[in-house]
Amino acid sequence: MATTPDSRERLIEAAMELFVFQGYRNTGLAQIARKAGVLPGSLYYFFPTKEDLLHATLEARKRLLYPEVLAPIWEAIDDPIERVFGLLAGYRRMLEMTEFKHGCPIGNLVLEVAETHPQARALLTQNFEGWLAAVEECFESARGKLPDRATPRELAVFVLTTMEGAVMLARSYRNFEAYDTAVVQLRDYVERLLAETPRSARSTGSHDEDQSRRLA
Repeated sequence: MATTPDSRERLIEAAMELFVFQGYRNTGLAQIARKAGVLPGSLYYFFPTKEDLLHATLEARKRLLYPEVLAPIWEAIDDPIERVFGLLAGYRRMLEMTEFKHGCPIGNLVLEVAETHPQARALLTQNFEGWLAAVEECFESARGKLPDRATPRELAVFVLTTMEGAVMLARSYRNFEAYDTAVVQLRDYVERLLAETPRSARSTGSHDEDQSRRLA
């Protein structure tokens, strides 16, 4: 098995999957090499330490956020607020498909390595920031429908903390009762915000958005 750039990508993909299902500490480098189908020497050629490989997986997560996580939802749903709830539904589907074994990859690693690997913690934060920016953009697009006090960044933080807590509870209880309750309460809050804005203002906001799209 030759040492090629493709080998490097396979190692990153294998590590990402194993870190999600087994955790960082419980995953050995030899196991990653076997799963990737490369010789251990190739692994050490690309990643002299396990921490180097961890960093590479976190950089990959940043790159893959849009194409793998967001794009399938953004392309299927036009309404920016419904995109947010589509994102939450996507995490729920992942939990269901994996029988609660696949949580949030970033949230899992924070619990494991944030205190012991400061460089990894910085990359974990960057991953969260990318996620927050995507959700913030959704609320920014819907700003004309929301009251002035509802800032897009704060709403994005609210969504992220709701998702992370809901995922953790679902994995703990092995059911969706807490997850679904959290999403219902979040939607109720957002709908109350929408109800605060007069219909005429919402219509104007939508008109302005349509005008902007036509001019773009």
